[in-house]
Amino acid sequence: MAKPKLYGVSGSRAIRSLWAIEEVGIEYEHVSVNFMEESKKPEYLAVNPNGRIPALQDGDLTLFESMAINLYLAKTYGGDLYARDPANEALAWQWSVWVMTEIEPPQMDIVVQKFFTPEERRSADAIAAAEKTLARPLKVLDDALANKDGLLGDAFSIADLNVSGVMLLLSMVKFDSSAYSNVKRWADACYARPSLDRAKAVGK
Repeated sequence: MAKPKLYGVSGSRAIRSLWAIEEVGIEYEHVSVNFMEESKKPEYLAVNPNGRIPALQDGDLTLFESMAINLYLAKTYGGDLYARDPANEALAWQWSVWVMTEIEPPQMDIVVQKFFTPEERRSADAIAAAEKTLARPLKVLDDALANKDGLLGDAFSIADLNVSGVMLLLSMVKFDSSAYSNVKRWADACYARPSLDRAKAVGK
């Protein structure tokens, strides 16, 4: 049987799925596709017509969207990484959707300003507004992590990987998370996992 095939590079949203597939520990084929010209070529559009990365092919299944890919990988190959009881399974879905709707948009506003906007056009007000918007969801996350090591309990789960995977960009822009001590403790533990280092290395 053919190995699963994962498309993308680590310097993109694909890092989330590279991390997930390294965490579950299966053999796979990595196809380096960047988010610029390569993802718009006809051969890749045949895999993901959106022209975005990541994408996963596993047998007859083709998937796009990093959260869907990660939930599939964890449920199919990840053992205890994926919650088997319906309540915790639903919570994993909840947190995976939550991080995309509550954290990703203001986070991307900061990334765009700091990395894709010429310095003379950069808006300190836009950055400050995005940081203010992040305060509410980060407080929600901080409260959820009080007195436990992970979102579904003390064991690392796909919910932790998905949420911290999206939030990797906050560390890249050097966002000050010191006001959220539970988030910082949890994120530091997530980012210390060897699977993330492997994902960063293979995805270059």
